[in-house]
Amino acid sequence: MPTSMPDIANQAQAQTEGTLDWVGMSQIEMPITIASEAGLPQQVGARIEAFVSLDDPKAKGIHMSRLYLAVDELANDNVLSGSSIKALLATFISTHEGLSQSARVSFSFEYLLRRKSLVSGKQGWKGYPIAISAERVGDRVELELEVGVTYSSTCPCSAALARQLIQDAFRSRFGDDEASNEEIVEWLGTTEGIVATPHSQRSLAEVKVKLSDEVDILPIVALIDRIENSLKTPVQAAVKREDEQEFARLNGQNLMFCEDAARRLQHELDKNPTVLDFRVRVNHYESLHAHDAVSITTKGISGGYRP
Repeated sequence: MPTSMPDIANQAQAQTEGTLDWVGMSQIEMPITIASEAGLPQQVGARIEAFVSLDDPKAKGIHMSRLYLAVDELANDNVLSGSSIKALLATFISTHEGLSQSARVSFSFEYLLRRKSLVSGKQGWKGYPIAISAERVGDRVELELEVGVTYSSTCPCSAALARQLIQDAFRSRFGDDEASNEEIVEWLGTTEGIVATPHSQRSLAEVKVKLSDEVDILPIVALIDRIENSLKTPVQAAVKREDEQEFARLNGQNLMFCEDAARRLQHELDKNPTVLDFRVRVNHYESLHAHDAVSITTKGISGGYRP
């Protein structure tokens, strides 16, 4: 008859007694299926962190394999949603009865969306970095969603300086001479006419929101859409010349410092009743300076996110 294998986590006592906030696993790699707001669920390659508290000061440790197996069951048999995440946290705690009263989990992945071009109707794939995290303390669960959206930002100061140079070039070229509309239009179509252009740069909005308890299907696409519609200049996937021209127009009509971008998102998120709290960080990766321009804002509620 084979001898039973030792279970040190169950049988041994801690060398030094004490409770621990979180013990668990990180960088778990699994395919996870995300419940979709519209259409079929999407499978993603996720990196997962799973933790429970160690509340028994005398216990040697937790049962790491039970965390892994619970996550694996979700990956194989369920979709990721508010309800499945809550059930997962409950399983973490029930499989650590007497050891743990709190649990947390996080999922990080790239979410691919099929996006239409601005004018031509062509379509292409865009990837968005996503992080979903949840924490259960007692019977209370807090669910968070974080997305990254890349967009273009054109500097208002640079645009004003470029317009001044164009005005100076116009005065130099035409002075007090009378010129026909055709001559002016032709001149404006030359590099001599548009003697300067404002600088713009690829920029990143990182938005974290705390979701209300009623949320089940995670509003990933809805949040991305809100961010892109608010900023007006998201980077594009498939692009024809007419799309590039429209993108240039949108940049010209949506000049913004990092402060402008942050305030646009602040205003948009304040209107969303399913968002209990938010933290926004916009990063403008300057093409003029060697440093970046950054703006950070929160909803500003008591006990909420800190800047």
